[in-house]
Amino acid sequence: MAEPVILRGITWDHSRGFDPMVATAAAFSALCPEVLIKWEKRSLQAFADRPIQDMAREYDLMVIDHPHVGEVAKTGVLQALDSKNRAAMLADLARQSVGPSHETYNIDGRQWALAIDAATPVACYRPDVMQNPPKCWDDVIKLAQQGKVAFALKPINALMIFLGLARNLDADIAVSPEVLIDSATGTQVLEALCEIAVLMDSRCLNMDPIDIFEWMGRQEIAPSYAPFGYGYTNYSRDGYCQYPLVFADAPGFGDNGPRGTVIGGTGIAVSAQSKHKDIAEDYAFWIASAECQAGLFFEAGGQPANAVAWDSAACNGASREFFSNTRATLESSWVRPRYDGYMGFQAVGGDIIHDCLCGKASIAQTLAKLQNAYLRSRT
Repeated sequence: MAEPVILRGITWDHSRGFDPMVATAAAFSALCPEVLIKWEKRSLQAFADRPIQDMAREYDLMVIDHPHVGEVAKTGVLQALDSKNRAAMLADLARQSVGPSHETYNIDGRQWALAIDAATPVACYRPDVMQNPPKCWDDVIKLAQQGKVAFALKPINALMIFLGLARNLDADIAVSPEVLIDSATGTQVLEALCEIAVLMDSRCLNMDPIDIFEWMGRQEIAPSYAPFGYGYTNYSRDGYCQYPLVFADAPGFGDNGPRGTVIGGTGIAVSAQSKHKDIAEDYAFWIASAECQAGLFFEAGGQPANAVAWDSAACNGASREFFSNTRATLESSWVRPRYDGYMGFQAVGGDIIHDCLCGKASIAQTLAKLQNAYLRSRT
């Protein structure tokens, strides 16, 4: 009997990131008994920080974050997934993309990964104590003044919320290589964040969205509303936490609606150094397909990027309407910069804003530091 083809994959350490990969790997092996896919996981911080170049030397398959793609598109470490024999499947995935999920992995006309997980900052609330979550920023402030609001302000999250609120105001961000953001908009957003930060539990400054959802979903005494947090359907499903959460569209300034939140999610990429690239691609396209995304992928705890799953009555019914409730936010989300060097800015930008929210720097100093960090990332 021939030795099986073994593919190694790396994903992120959360049930949403790991469980569906294990489940789909087992199902793929059932369809192709000669193939064995072994998934490993790394921390969420390592997921954001570890260079794709390093992982591509060790793994055939990688679940990646799209901002990294700009750095590696021209290095040859990833296999482009837009070959002629995949064109029809790729076109289907482009049509079935929720918001800009699919396009976030397209750089210079080449597709470097396939979107399998869609996420952007959305709101959530405890339905046992709240029925009508706020839709505009002024109402969020009023709720925060009552001690009912919390959201993640760990540096990377602080940066994403800053950028998202700026885009809600239609600000140009990193459009010019000389200017990150205009001073007036940057000031307005930082003033809004500083105002609400002091109204919330100081622990929020060291929390990520998972921490917030764990707090809200597992403790009786907890905030009742979070205006922003990269959505997790897990917390809206029966049996996952004691107090299931309902997710909703993010608030905006005035009548601006939820537009501008910074899209996240994940994609699956294939290493150009894999000895079995065709098989790895077969698996990648299969798990990104509508059938798998709306079926096994979601059922195993995943958060699909395919619109067929977002339209599914079964997926919505099992997640307290997570997908229909947050669809407008996802569809109007913003793709952050992906130029070669952006990750250098992101690595320090969150700390700069975090210092401001902690009272360690003025708004003027913060904007100057952000501008300098941006200019360094462009050189």
